[in-house]
Amino acid sequence: MSRPRVVIADDHEPTLVGVRLALEEAGFVICAEERTGSRAVAAALKHRPDVCLLDIHMPGGGGIEATVEIRAKLPETQVVILTASGDDDDLFAALQAGASGYLLKGMDPAQLGTALDDVLSGGAALPPSLAARLIWEFRTRARHGETGPVRPSPHDLTNREWEVLDCLREGLSTKGIAERLFITDTTVRRHIGSILRKLEVSSREAAVEFVGHRSENLNGE
Repeated sequence: MSRPRVVIADDHEPTLVGVRLALEEAGFVICAEERTGSRAVAAALKHRPDVCLLDIHMPGGGGIEATVEIRAKLPETQVVILTASGDDDDLFAALQAGASGYLLKGMDPAQLGTALDDVLSGGAALPPSLAARLIWEFRTRARHGETGPVRPSPHDLTNREWEVLDCLREGLSTKGIAERLFITDTTVRRHIGSILRKLEVSSREAAVEFVGHRSENLNGE
């Protein structure tokens, strides 16, 4: 039986070395090591590997863009994201782009080969914390009658931003929102910043007041 072949892409040299050593120990053949998204695509087209392991944030086109292109041109090649980003938007964007897995760099390197083997066997590679977020997200969308992340305009709030705003209306702190939504404090602050920009208000309290007035106006029509 032939050994599975992998293209790795990450602009952080120590990560490339660590991943290569872990995968070679697990019996994988490393076809290429690249540092940009565009070079990862070129390497995939050249070597036609079984799986590409990509960082999500790289120069020259990131992992999301590379995933879309690789999956379109090489449908038999699986793509798995390996990243430091636990951000929900990155996770959902990667899965929508066609990735079969989303792994965090803090994982045990000895488990990396097993995760890729699972993907090559038809499974998916997700750490339990991200799997829980994914399940929670789809349950929430189902309750609202939604089947996907509908984002008709950059000025509209995303589903996640509405969830954060609902938490603000309940008076939850940043930490409380993070625990409720299974996201980091940093991600909560980023969502709140986006909400304030879109609503063109300067504070959390103003955002809650703005939405409250809007609801009252709609109910009065």
